[in-house]
Amino acid sequence: MSSKNFLALDVGSRRIGLAMADSQVKIAVPFGWLENNENIVQEITELVLRHDIDTIVVGYPRNQSGEPTKQTEFVEEFVKQFEDIELNTEIVFQDESLTSVQAEQRLGNKIKDKGEIDAEAASIILQDFLEENYENS
Repeated sequence: MSSKNFLALDVGSRRIGLAMADSQVKIAVPFGWLENNENIVQEITELVLRHDIDTIVVGYPRNQSGEPTKQTEFVEEFVKQFEDIELNTEIVFQDESLTSVQAEQRLGNKIKDKGEIDAEAASIILQDFLEENYENS
């Protein structure tokens, strides 16, 4: 079975946290962040092509009751921007409940900027996805 490459996105209105992993190692690693601006779709597309990404894992926000929020709609609209781009890449959603809180706790006093929290949150999203989908493979 060949290895798959994954890119996780923690989508926010200002920044997109990034993380990467492959299906053999199964360890998500923060990969920085990008400003969410008019170039973001192109920048993510370039990352996908440069790193031969097979699956994009997008954090899917919900409230504590599991219901959609305003941010859920924002994330869904963000993902729709990729529908007309031929990337041959699967896009999947992964629950991101409390990942930013977990990221802040993991980083503790080492936090330098909000982008680091976003990247760490993306790595938590991706690690959760890998554990749920590739645990026994």
